[in-house]
Amino acid sequence: MTAREGAAAARTHRGVRAAAVACATAAALGLGACTTDGTVPPPSGSASASSPAPASPTATASGTPSGTATPSASPTPAPTTAAPPAAGGSSYPWHTGIVSTTFWVGEIFDPNADDGSQVISSYDSNWLGSYGGCDGVVVGGDCRTEARSAANGYFPTSMTPKQNPFYLDLPYDDINDARGFAERDQVIPWASAYAAYRGNDNVSYMKNRWVELRKGGRVCYGQIEDAGPGQYHDAAYVFGTNDARPANKQFNGAGLDVSPALNGCLGYAELDGDGDRVDWRFVEADQVPAGAWTRIVTTSGVR
Repeated sequence: MTAREGAAAARTHRGVRAAAVACATAAALGLGACTTDGTVPPPSGSASASSPAPASPTATASGTPSGTATPSASPTPAPTTAAPPAAGGSSYPWHTGIVSTTFWVGEIFDPNADDGSQVISSYDSNWLGSYGGCDGVVVGGDCRTEARSAANGYFPTSMTPKQNPFYLDLPYDDINDARGFAERDQVIPWASAYAAYRGNDNVSYMKNRWVELRKGGRVCYGQIEDAGPGQYHDAAYVFGTNDARPANKQFNGAGLDVSPALNGCLGYAELDGDGDRVDWRFVEADQVPAGAWTRIVTTSGVR
């Protein structure tokens, strides 16, 4: 949830949120996307002052990194529920009864908080632009969430996303959080697949990873595209094997945020509350069944 300055010493979760507010303001005025410092870039087709950061590797079906960064689109039916994989299909443990809140691209719930905006994310300094706009409805210049329906695969009704609308965050930022970055090779279970990128803060081990979520009789899948809520190096909870509780004490002790698509898919009782609980675990890409969550798969790297 911070901008990347290119050096570890410059990592901070403060200051960039002010730029997010400037971004939102620019968008409301029709000025288009903005840069990490809140300035509006030159029109499309004009010379750019800098080249884009290289895309990070993404997980292939085998779980090893690859160099592609182009989302794929493969339309599939949008089921109201999904059948879980065979028992033991994932080697990762379940985290059970975790409080979940809802967030969405373009949301600004506290412009004065370090992590109060979803105009940017931990891994994308222009998440709003990369995603394609507000993941909801714009009312009076505010990006608001909306109820989602199985009829259209839980996709937004007022825009066409460029990235997977089935996204979530977990409280481990392996790029911007100094401790998270320093410890990622020791605590992230799949770190060995990224051995060639140790020490490289342009490559995230977390971004785009798949997660299986279940609530009641529903099972849905999503990709990690941000970090939070409230904590950014909670390794004991995120990667632990003993079903530890989240360290976060805010938002009713929430241990993850989910997108509106996942909110609808899982049948949350609240559109934007902190009373719903879910079970979740990591899964490899080749363990993700076809569904609305595979119509668009996000593969872009850190930006």
